Amino acid sequence: MTRQPTIKDVATRAEVSFKTVSRVLNGEPHVRKEVRDRVLAAAAELDYRPNIAARGLIGARSRLIGFLYDNPNYSYVTEGEIGALLRCRDVGYHLAIEPVDSQAGIGRQIEQIIASLRLDGVILTPPISDDAEALEALDRLGVPHVRIAPVAARDQGPCVYIDDTEAAHALTRHLLDLGHHAIGFVQGHPDHGASHMRLSGFEAAMREAGQPATAIAQGYFTFESGIEAGRRLLSAPARPTAIFAANDKMALGVMAAAREFDLSIPGDLSVAGFDDTRAAQMSWPQLTTARQPIDEMCAVAADMLIAMAAGEVVEDRARKLAFEIRVRASTARIAA
Repeated sequence: MTRQPTIKDVATRAEVSFKTVSRVLNGEPHVRKEVRDRVLAAAAELDYRPNIAARGLIGARSRLIGFLYDNPNYSYVTEGEIGALLRCRDVGYHLAIEPVDSQAGIGRQIEQIIASLRLDGVILTPPISDDAEALEALDRLGVPHVRIAPVAARDQGPCVYIDDTEAAHALTRHLLDLGHHAIGFVQGHPDHGASHMRLSGFEAAMREAGQPATAIAQGYFTFESGIEAGRRLLSAPARPTAIFAANDKMALGVMAAAREFDLSIPGDLSVAGFDDTRAAQMSWPQLTTARQPIDEMCAVAADMLIAMAAGEVVEDRARKLAFEIRVRASTARIAA
């Protein structure tokens, strides 16, 4: 059997001491970039993998970050996981991905996770990022955490977010600029704070344009709920010429419902979503959407936790990232 490379092998390949290798792999500051790059390159060439269990016995840090999710939108979760995972890998950390059920004693579930995994910190995705029981449990256990896209108390702990209200406003404005006035909206899950912010942005843009914002259907961030909401909106006496769904998955459901009504997209109906998941680019036609940089948000969250684990002070604890409106073929100017 081929011998697994050791930290001394990495040191020899990088032409540094094994202590320097340890400092680089532990993410410690004050290592020159040239030395850090050389060590990381040597570790990659040798396919070196630190022994996490052994580290846990001898060090203060486990180099393990938890990623907690309870979200029916698996595209969102997957992109967040990838962003955090790649950032962790860059500095020798590992990511433990753990599903939880926020409707079934989430505090106890978190206690069990923390008891079995010695985590340096936790990334909380929506709706957990606004769950008071989850936050209380982590504070009580003394586990650092960074919240993704929280709605409440952004000044009370590290978090990463975009302006959901402004993004929804901008996307609604795009549809209005295309000449659409009868615009329907599919709201997201009522337990998610972002759902209400996106609805607020839609309503504000419609109000500013002097248009009614009454064609609203409830969805739950799932493809199936998008189909049902699309059917309700498209069967109304005054059928909308455009529908904005509060996430991409529901927007794809609306597109499926439109085909049931024999409507072409965007000829008969313009459809827009939110998030810019990979599915938005794989649909036909490709989906116009508000890009929320989910992967970057979770990578930034991982960075913050890694810095805190190294004893560094995180100055900017509420990181606001930019959104983008990605205009694609699913929306078009209304026919005269």
